[in-house]
Amino acid sequence: MRLSAVVALAVLAVATPSFAAPKAAAISDAAERKMVATIDAERERNVQLLEALVRVNSGTMNLAGVERVGQMLRPEFEQLGFQVRWIPMAKVGRAGHLIATHKGDGKGKRILLIGHLDTVFEPDSPFQGWTRKGDIVEGPGVGDMKGGDVVIVSALRAMHAAGTLKRADITVVLTGDEEKPGEPLAVAREDLIAAGRASDVALDFEGLSQAGGKDVGSIARRSSTSWTIRARAKSGHSSGVCKPNAGCGAIYELARIVDAFRRELPEPNLTYNVGVILGGTEAGLNAEDTGGQASGKPNVIAGEAVARGDIRTLSPEQEARVRARMQAIVAAHLDKAEAEIEFSDDGYPPMAPTAGNRALLAKLNAVNATLGLPEMPAGDPANRGAGDISFVAFIDGLVGMGMAGEGSHAPGETADLTSLDRQAKRAALLITRLSREPRAKP
Repeated sequence: MRLSAVVALAVLAVATPSFAAPKAAAISDAAERKMVATIDAERERNVQLLEALVRVNSGTMNLAGVERVGQMLRPEFEQLGFQVRWIPMAKVGRAGHLIATHKGDGKGKRILLIGHLDTVFEPDSPFQGWTRKGDIVEGPGVGDMKGGDVVIVSALRAMHAAGTLKRADITVVLTGDEEKPGEPLAVAREDLIAAGRASDVALDFEGLSQAGGKDVGSIARRSSTSWTIRARAKSGHSSGVCKPNAGCGAIYELARIVDAFRRELPEPNLTYNVGVILGGTEAGLNAEDTGGQASGKPNVIAGEAVARGDIRTLSPEQEARVRARMQAIVAAHLDKAEAEIEFSDDGYPPMAPTAGNRALLAKLNAVNATLGLPEMPAGDPANRGAGDISFVAFIDGLVGMGMAGEGSHAPGETADLTSLDRQAKRAALLITRLSREPRAKP
């Protein structure tokens, strides 16, 4: 062999991505080899499905578009032997959910696969369409999370081809309003919660987390609870502001509160945001709590002020503790002022990093070892938003089984097609192995 050829091979070896999987023949289990080979062979088919889904606008409030995406995915499950239902959600002002159920041998773990059909991009968004440049694709919801929906389909197709789907008990729930949930949430998520009660393990196919260019496992998600503060104070001429007879007014009262949040609330895994503030002689939020109106004059002490924000926590205990601290801060009023805080009852719950979730990540890393992929460390839950899997956090779960990408929720959102293949292989092998484990409950 010539020296130049040796150098070329060395350079190629160095340039090979660390997550490049081995050829299927290197895997000892015949069914697992078949699954990997099927996913490789069907790559363009999967990309074509992803493109077709992305080209249909399914902003949450585009109810017809959300249902259309559900109709496009329905036959993908039916041809694999799933029983598929469309659950209308008109009662909460949303399109509905797609639920697909596959009955196996009744012996292995029951596996719940979670995704969603909607995106944050409504029909009036200027960000529409599909663009592909090599392995990078751009489009509304391509990563969050139509890419994850395609990962589910690709993995199940591979299992079907390898004969491992036959014995697996699997429920797929694709909600139609994850980005803007209908209310009350108890109704909007009752079907998902029921599916969780009938399952042993949950896998969430939202986007894959990465850190330093490496894939990361996600065993936790934080909650999302909104809050509203309303402050009132004695109004009057500004010449008397902050004097004993007048007080400082409602805006100063509200400013005291939110600045105390900034200074006194910090702790690990907690964030607290102030999204909207209004204040003046009169101030009030609109019906959607997304803005409002305020009026006043520079020489009049503010009589009313209102703020809206959210908190995100990692456990119910942390949320209860933070709520109590916020209420105590609100209650320490300025003279001649008063305020109260109200927390929404329709927030997303947290998914704590349990021992069961860690054990599930270890099983995923055993799959990574089989595929010749690097081990995935547990990621920082503060880097993930709230999500549907938290409603079934009473069973073991993993988050981020979907595609890797950038710019989620913003124009220019992208996804990496190489991660589609990688994630589908991981999912197919993990679901197959879980389906062979005896279930712990009837």
